[in-house]
Amino acid sequence: MIDDAVRERLHNNLRTAREAVLWKLDGLGEYDIRRPLTYTGTNLLGLVKHLSFWEARYFGDVFGRPFPEPLPRWQDNEPGGPEMWAAEEESREEITGRYRRAWAHADATIAALPLDAPGRVEWWGRPEVRLFDIMIHMHGETARHAGHADILREQLDHATGRVAAIVEKPQDDAFWDAHRAKVERAAKAAEGA
Repeated sequence: MIDDAVRERLHNNLRTAREAVLWKLDGLGEYDIRRPLTYTGTNLLGLVKHLSFWEARYFGDVFGRPFPEPLPRWQDNEPGGPEMWAAEEESREEITGRYRRAWAHADATIAALPLDAPGRVEWWGRPEVRLFDIMIHMHGETARHAGHADILREQLDHATGRVAAIVEKPQDDAFWDAHRAKVERAAKAAEGA
């Protein structure tokens, strides 16, 4: 019984993190979801593209249930590689659609296998895994990138919140200017101490 409760809890947490990542694209134009917002070029649509490939791979190939669409080879995952950004000919709909199809494929794997189902992650130092391990790993990976997306979205239009249904009420610019000044004063004081 506890296996079913654990599976459902992990699965619900993964679903929530997935939705948070996609919500960060809502209401933004093509340029803003694609533009590089960090030194390494991280952008919102690139995060979605990256997660779609890895969710498809981890819940597909790892358990002998290949995703039915072509994926880049895991060996081709390199810094600045094409899985982390969207080329101009790749549409938002294509990338978000693939992510949703990867969810459906992952959800089918999660539903079909027991938590202790064996899998193999060839690129890990300890390649023998269980479904439970991959659910934990993908939840962590998705939550991590949802956090990146939070920061990127805040840089673009100051929108914050964990899910679309609970968008945090924005404060006015004067509030945030005063808050940042307070944080800056504390940082300078700590450096001088």
